[in-house]
Amino acid sequence: MNTNKLSPDILTTKQHFDTLDGLRGVAALAVVIFHFMEMIYSDYSQNFIGHGFLAVDFFFCLSGFVIAYAYDDRIGKMGVTEFFKSRIIRLHPLVISGSILGLLAFLFDPFGGHPELYNIGSIALIFLSSVLLIPYPAMPDRYFNLFNLNAPAWSLFWEYIANIFYALVLYRVGRRYLFLLAILSGAWICLVAYQSGNLMGGWSKGTFWDGCARISYSFLAGMLIYRSNWIIKNKLGFIGLAVLLALSFIMPFSKWNWLTEPLVVLFYFPLMIVLGAGTVLTPGVKKLCVFSGKISYPLYMTHYAVIWIFGNYYTSQKPGATQVTFIIITGVILLIGIAYLVMVFYDMPVRKYLTNKRKQAPSV
Repeated sequence: MNTNKLSPDILTTKQHFDTLDGLRGVAALAVVIFHFMEMIYSDYSQNFIGHGFLAVDFFFCLSGFVIAYAYDDRIGKMGVTEFFKSRIIRLHPLVISGSILGLLAFLFDPFGGHPELYNIGSIALIFLSSVLLIPYPAMPDRYFNLFNLNAPAWSLFWEYIANIFYALVLYRVGRRYLFLLAILSGAWICLVAYQSGNLMGGWSKGTFWDGCARISYSFLAGMLIYRSNWIIKNKLGFIGLAVLLALSFIMPFSKWNWLTEPLVVLFYFPLMIVLGAGTVLTPGVKKLCVFSGKISYPLYMTHYAVIWIFGNYYTSQKPGATQVTFIIITGVILLIGIAYLVMVFYDMPVRKYLTNKRKQAPSV
């Protein structure tokens, strides 16, 4: 047994791409607004942000880029086990908090979560599957979400799968074969879009494998961008790129989704990564990007409990347009505040504690 502690340089977080962190926050905000609007408009063509769900594909592409950047040159030294520890410490505390918030919202929703339809054993199993990130689409009244208490966790499930494949296989694969895998995954994306009419799947029992297609291409594309050094120096800045990214979320929802959505995922989002990694930031905007990046994951993983409550409120109370607008704007602001509190008082301290314990533990 080797009793030496892990080398600090192996565990040290690399410098971030601040603009990409900022764009991650824009995408997370788009998801929140999309989920609010989704509860109002079942017809997505009436939803001004009807393509907000594509933010997940942007997340996947960004994740591939960041993982390759952060670990390509050190996973061989740190080993697969330590890589998994790093990812679990980074991701799983918020998986747990999102599950707890989802459970509380389900049990105490004043507008009708209907917990009485489920016995204690079923609720416990649903909660446990959410905490352990094991898909369990058991609630028909929640459209058989893979994760009934915190619907957005479906993308984290595939994120974990991608991380496992990266550690076991992909980090050893050369660019030529990565490119081939990306082409095959891109063809799968096109097939899914053609068969379904869109790329909205992945979150439910019936669309489970759509999620695999979505992360397969985008994660590989992100890795290829980093390994090929496809970075274009530019002066668009965060604001310019944020506007360009937002355009993909508000593009019209139409009968041409089977064509427009794959084009965005296959080419536009990788271009956003390429430009985001090469743009120049002013000091003031840099602070905004840093905050946006930090809040993005907590916001993504904690907001949906409130979305279920809002949906039940909208269905039962039928508020007017002015009232709904006020509620959504206020709700988004409050959700950002909640995400900040969760980040500062739970996620950051837990990750710091786990990281310190890990550094003190002897390596085997």
